[in-house]
Amino acid sequence: MNVSVILPSLNPDEKLLLVVEALVKRGFRRIILINDGSDEAHMAPFEKAAEYPQCVLLRHYKNLGKGRALKTGFNYFLCHQDGDIGVVTVDGDNQHHIDDIEACARKLEEHPDAMVLGCRDFSQPDVPSRSRFGNRSASFLFKAMVGLSISDTQTGLRAIPTKWLYEFVDLYGERFEYETNMLLEIKRLSIPLLEQPIRTIYLDENVGSHFRPVRDTLKICRLLFRFIAVSAASFLVDILLFWLLEMLFAPLDLARRILFATVGARVLSSVFNYLMNRKAVFGQKENVRHSLWKYYLLCVVQAAVSYGGVYLLTSLTADSYSTAWKVLVDLLLFLLSFQIQREWVFRKNDRKGLT
Repeated sequence: MNVSVILPSLNPDEKLLLVVEALVKRGFRRIILINDGSDEAHMAPFEKAAEYPQCVLLRHYKNLGKGRALKTGFNYFLCHQDGDIGVVTVDGDNQHHIDDIEACARKLEEHPDAMVLGCRDFSQPDVPSRSRFGNRSASFLFKAMVGLSISDTQTGLRAIPTKWLYEFVDLYGERFEYETNMLLEIKRLSIPLLEQPIRTIYLDENVGSHFRPVRDTLKICRLLFRFIAVSAASFLVDILLFWLLEMLFAPLDLARRILFATVGARVLSSVFNYLMNRKAVFGQKENVRHSLWKYYLLCVVQAAVSYGGVYLLTSLTADSYSTAWKVLVDLLLFLLSFQIQREWVFRKNDRKGLT
């Protein structure tokens, strides 16, 4: 099998040896094991695992997080590829069945350009509530805000082609959020994505997991929240400016008053929104001109639709509630705007990564 295994672990017990033994028996010829700063009381499993000639043991002096451990493994692999087409990442707590690990690796061999996710079924009654909550929350946000339909966003079982490891090795994130950043890169880089159904295994109610459901789900979703926060701030700036400008242009007729207030508010708020989205959300540092004209073309179209919608609705309500209609129309346009910015304005090579 020409797929290496990346196996990060923190303070393992005897389950780590069971994982390594199973991998060796299934013919994996290289297992890159990362000790992520475990204490002295948990060194024995690493020492025993290192006795296998297929096992390469790397060590962090202190705990740096799963994201950093994965990147350490990726970096080692890229320096010592030995003809392997990619890697499969595996958790060291024996919650990934060897049949499923091999199935993901085999699927990678069949589709060497695609990333393979081993996905669990969270509808089963024996799934711990905190795991069900974390996965469902993240999956919902991915579908709503990113446009990726992934049934298991927090799976640690992933088969990744070598070509994409060059993108992942310096990706932002040190702990659990790193794995979600990888999924965001799938969308940005248009990486083919395949799902491999796997067993849903939780040992002792998942007590060995270092995943903290509320805190780590918030960390995982913080990149998604950035766009919402920037958009909300821009929306408030736009509404405030619209209200002020409409009062300023009060002597004008309804059509011109709404037009001037809409255009003036959108021009000023769009400068703020573009700068914040470019730097804080999509992390673009280059190709500013390329994204700038796209952004302002979107703004012109969006402003025209906003004007038309507000004017029509205000006319239908006897020249009343213009600001309220503005709020409603722009909330609907917000959802569409995110999709367009993600897929067109700041897509692929137009932005260098999410930070």
